[in-house]
Amino acid sequence: MARRRIGFWRRFAVMVVKPVLTVWTRRSWSGMEHLPAEGGIIIVPNHISHADPLVSAHYVYDAGRWPQFLGKASVFRVPVVGSILHKVKQIPVERGSVDAAKSLEAMVEAVGEGGAVVIYPEGTTTREPELWPMRGKTGAARLALTTGAPVIPLVMWGPEKMFDPRTKKFSVRPRIPVTVKAGPPIDLSRWAGAAPTRATLDEMTDEIMLRLRDMLAEIRGGTPPPLWSRPARESAPTGEAGA
Repeated sequence: MARRRIGFWRRFAVMVVKPVLTVWTRRSWSGMEHLPAEGGIIIVPNHISHADPLVSAHYVYDAGRWPQFLGKASVFRVPVVGSILHKVKQIPVERGSVDAAKSLEAMVEAVGEGGAVVIYPEGTTTREPELWPMRGKTGAARLALTTGAPVIPLVMWGPEKMFDPRTKKFSVRPRIPVTVKAGPPIDLSRWAGAAPTRATLDEMTDEIMLRLRDMLAEIRGGTPPPLWSRPARESAPTGEAGA
């Protein structure tokens, strides 16, 4: 991304948000080399706090890409706010409606245009009591299957100190330590060309969430709990990722 060419509204968003985050957080970032400089990519972060979209956006921007998040379509219809969201290249998503297919089309279009689409596979902040990843939804898998774009895992620890969804505690103290790490693309090649059946999408989602769980364990320490029982995959070949 040539930052001198991002346009007025995106530059304005950076000027408003980045200085705040620079003071608010003390950053430990790694793995930016896994975000290619060009081409459509799908970034899948863990979701531990309402503050972590700001942190992940900061990370992705400093890695040289413009983050494109999904947002409720109703917000895009709010006067002024919706216009700005469109101008900064965010993506409206219809949920639980017959227009959901249009949301996928919008994401596919963004990836096809070379965008860095950020999609939270959990769909909402995790409900696990210790903030480990919970079972994901299939949106990221469906987008990956449709586009064939690289799926880049992104894990973070620390935004829960900015806003803890368990206690609703909000902290504005400066230099809160946050750790963010991107990993190499998740190998989803075994599903390339497969029909988007529920079983296929569930298996791909499992692969994504298990990678996020294991990467999160690396940066926060501790032993992660099992995400869920997967009896159908107990006979998977030895050495399979996440098995």
